[in-house]
Amino acid sequence: MNLNKFEPKDGECLFFIGQDLEAVGGLKNYNEGYADTFEIPAGVTVYTNLSSGGNSFGYNFKGLDGIKTKANWGAGDTCAHYYIEDPKFKNSMISIGLSLVNAEKSIAKGKNDELIIEFGNWIKEIKRPVFLRIGYEFDGWDWNDYEKKYFLKAWKRIHRIFTDMNVNNVAYVWQSKGTGSNQEILEDWYPGDDFVDWCGYSYFGNPDEEMITFARKHKKPVFIAEATPVFQEGNLYFDADISKEKIAKKAWNEWFIPFFRVINENQDVVKAFSYINVNWPSQPMWIDNLSFQKVDSRIQNSTYLSKKWIAEISKPRYLKATDRLFSKLGYE
Repeated sequence: MNLNKFEPKDGECLFFIGQDLEAVGGLKNYNEGYADTFEIPAGVTVYTNLSSGGNSFGYNFKGLDGIKTKANWGAGDTCAHYYIEDPKFKNSMISIGLSLVNAEKSIAKGKNDELIIEFGNWIKEIKRPVFLRIGYEFDGWDWNDYEKKYFLKAWKRIHRIFTDMNVNNVAYVWQSKGTGSNQEILEDWYPGDDFVDWCGYSYFGNPDEEMITFARKHKKPVFIAEATPVFQEGNLYFDADISKEKIAKKAWNEWFIPFFRVINENQDVVKAFSYINVNWPSQPMWIDNLSFQKVDSRIQNSTYLSKKWIAEISKPRYLKATDRLFSKLGYE
């Protein structure tokens, strides 16, 4: 069987945790997160950008923010290199959401090549598998507002530069927002089989499975790259604070069971997922966001959910960080 870059065999699934330092934990100054209660997962999720200029909640973007040094643009502290330096995470992969917001045109025209090269050198240096989600949630029209022509050109330029640099420890993940985009839209925004290793999508309020259908057609594995329990009916959003026992039980029955059902019923294609383990409204970016302002998804704060979670995630098919993980995925 031919596998794509860093794709585990059928029946196995990579598990990531995200998406800021406090949410992940396991570090000296961030020690009340997921990794302080449960096993270290196969990977952690972080974010960065190729935009210089601009401002978010008082943070001025410089480009590659949150990679080598700590950054916070309103969604918690982030720094990819903290994980690289900490021995606890020596066997963990990195999933990077690379924002192209307000930069896809300049990237496509070659104006950001120096940043791309700097980024490529860092990826090579960390010597571990990296899942790179270029322009993640490309179809998030309301918040990313990408121009398709330049998005596709920017994607291919980054891919070409990394290929020329022999950045061989990167898998390219093309991620949809996870609902509202049919097959025609997905085909229209697809960079092409030669430029994509994995398809991805976000799973919040039990979205549709269009990307799973698309991935099967293109013989690509699927990474559910962002997932957190959201209770939604139309435009109404309800309390999803799982630290409350009643809400935790509701969350397990109405969100976690359907979520794991999607993963388990599509084992031939869904090969990775990343759970967002955070108190969303504690972060300025989400206080007024209808989707997330009532969500506290920290599993370790619920005894009920912790037991249920461990029973599921302890199954051998969910791959964790071990000394053999990288070689198992074809990275030596």
